[in-house]
Amino acid sequence: MDDSAAAGFAAMMFVYMLIWLVVAVLAIVATWKVFDKAGQPGWAAIIPFYNIYIMLRVIGRPGWWLILYFIPFANIVVSLIVAMDLAKSFAKSTVFGVVGLWLFSIIGMLMLAFGDATYVGPAAAGPPTGAPGGGQTAYA
Repeated sequence: MDDSAAAGFAAMMFVYMLIWLVVAVLAIVATWKVFDKAGQPGWAAIIPFYNIYIMLRVIGRPGWWLILYFIPFANIVVSLIVAMDLAKSFAKSTVFGVVGLWLFSIIGMLMLAFGDATYVGPAAAGPPTGAPGGGQTAYA
């Protein structure tokens, strides 16, 4: 490889790394802001695995679901469920969860973080006890 090819490759790698760094920073900033809106510590967005645990707390899923992220194919289903629950936790539609938070996650998280979305509570927790359909049956 001659000097001009090596210089071109180095320039390409620099641009690639710069783009990757910008995307990573945007993802961290968006997740930090979403955690803040949900009343969780924003700094948790920068800690690997702990950020997933906090996300599970935000949506109302049990912490042991973190283990499901390590199981091939199950992790795809779990991430889809988490995205839909996160959308519902911020009073957004299931379609926003699938398209905005699962398929285009950084864009969706930025929309939750800096848009007008407000945290309404953990979607997976279900309705509060005593509310219509709050876990009480007619036969109880």
